[in-house]
Amino acid sequence: MKKEVREFAKRIKEIRLKKNLSQGDVARILGVHRTYIGGLERGVRTPSLLTIHKVAKALGVSVKEIV
Repeated sequence: MKKEVREFAKRIKEIRLKKNLSQGDVARILGVHRTYIGGLERGVRTPSLLTIHKVAKALGVSVKEIV
């Protein structure tokens, strides 16, 4: 797994946990399945720029904070 993907995965999980959100909570906000969020956090999914923007918005942070 590339370093950038690993760092992105780690960062979104850290932010989600700081905000006391479950993967299910974030998934409901985004309208995706919980396993998709898990895949992002494990670095097995490579999100598009649009998805990164949506995840940032769902977590209440800027894109810059998660990439």
